[in-house]
Amino acid sequence: MAANSFLQGALVLLAAGLINRGLGFFYQIALIRTIGPEGVGLFSIVFPVYIMILVLATAGIPLAVAKLVAEEVARQNMAGAYRILKLALFMLLGTSLFFTLLMVVGAPYLRHYVFPNPAAYYSFICLVPGISIVSICSAFRGFFQGLQQMSPTAVSQTVEQLVRVVAGLLAAYMMLPRGIEYASAGLSVGVVLGELAGFMLMLHIYRRDKPVLPGGELLSFPGVGLGDIIRRVLNMAVPVTLTRFAATALMSLQAVMIPHRLQAAGLSVTQATSVYGQFVGITEALLFIPGVVTMALATALIPAVSDAVALNNLRLVQTRVYDAVRLTIQVGLPAGFIFIVLGDELCGVLFGYPEAGKALRLMAPAGLFLYLQQTTTAIVQGMGRADLPFKNLVISSVFCLGGIYWLTAMPQIGILGTALAVAVSYLVMAALNLRDIKMLTGYRPGFREHIMAPLFSAGGMSMLVWSLKSFLYQHGIGDAPVLAISLSVGVAAYILLMIISGGFDHQDREKFRHILKFRRS
Repeated sequence: MAANSFLQGALVLLAAGLINRGLGFFYQIALIRTIGPEGVGLFSIVFPVYIMILVLATAGIPLAVAKLVAEEVARQNMAGAYRILKLALFMLLGTSLFFTLLMVVGAPYLRHYVFPNPAAYYSFICLVPGISIVSICSAFRGFFQGLQQMSPTAVSQTVEQLVRVVAGLLAAYMMLPRGIEYASAGLSVGVVLGELAGFMLMLHIYRRDKPVLPGGELLSFPGVGLGDIIRRVLNMAVPVTLTRFAATALMSLQAVMIPHRLQAAGLSVTQATSVYGQFVGITEALLFIPGVVTMALATALIPAVSDAVALNNLRLVQTRVYDAVRLTIQVGLPAGFIFIVLGDELCGVLFGYPEAGKALRLMAPAGLFLYLQQTTTAIVQGMGRADLPFKNLVISSVFCLGGIYWLTAMPQIGILGTALAVAVSYLVMAALNLRDIKMLTGYRPGFREHIMAPLFSAGGMSMLVWSLKSFLYQHGIGDAPVLAISLSVGVAAYILLMIISGGFDHQDREKFRHILKFRRS
């Protein structure tokens, strides 16, 4: 039942993630076709910096809240869980206000000395109000995740994405006549309005659905010392913050370095911004689509693994690791084959830039390692060893930044050098994380069900899709119908081959039968 509870939470987040990713994908397509790669590139230069500041402002506290609340609930100490939430809110209010002020003061410096295109300043400054909104909201999301109630997070994120898409497109369209830099700033306005909508909904859900304690218990907090809570929060938050800061710092460095190195390869400022916009707005947007599954798993894994660790149930930990890694491979392998076979059609039909398919095909084999990186990081963090993903990320970042610096500046390679460098970093990070999981849990992946069955099924699917695509082109069918038919046949073929090869067994069907039951509350 515990395993089903974890998978059920992951399924809720997956459903919301699919909706959000669908909205986001439509949003990305509309942006590329409305304001072009240059406008998307301007926004993409500043957004990683904004995320990095958010990581510092939240300081890993929401993740610590999820883990520690899960532990208190496992011990049937709900009062302790509430005290953790109250302390987190106080800490986040202080850090978010500090970094909001720092963002305002530092914006002119970034404009003149850091951003490869100074026009990105307008997009950056419009993001300032989002720091406090996201920080406070994240505490409530962490609280519900610790309760292993994923619906509040899922619903609020969906509303946030919907408002962001509508408001961002509207603002960008209205501001476009004033210039591309103002249209890009409209995207930032949409981001903040979406975050505000998600926060207001989360507050409403908390007031309506928070667990009720017996009278007076919330004031007394028996057996939970304030100093002990602060120590536990910081022990979890500091290494998590270091890991996430390193990840977002890497994204920020990429956002600054890639356009600069493209200029070193001979491109103008405008050309470099546009090529970078294609890379993040098309290539990475497509590559990250299967990540909706692994991000749902990652969010549900941290409290689920923490709960199992708190109960000293190593077998349950191993079961959850087994389920998460197997599902990640089952999704990641076929996605990589699809990107290789249909890369040009995906980029051309959806975005109107088929040339972006070269970078997508180059990165496709490493997509699986990106998804494994997300899942395995959550597993290790859930076991209380957030220091290990940080160390692994630092190592993989050396490969990434070194490759970007040297390869992107080569005129004959350009943005393809960036794609290769990022792909190698995914592989290194995933391999190091898997090594750590083996050390902590003794987990070893099953060769047949983890690797051979998905590989056989994905390989058979790709050969069928390639043959079908060639046949359709020979008969004069256009790109859009070819893409739709090939994807549909490919998905059906993969599922059928997985069943034949034993990749999906009776245990999978039994688990999902329990997951999909709607029980009365």
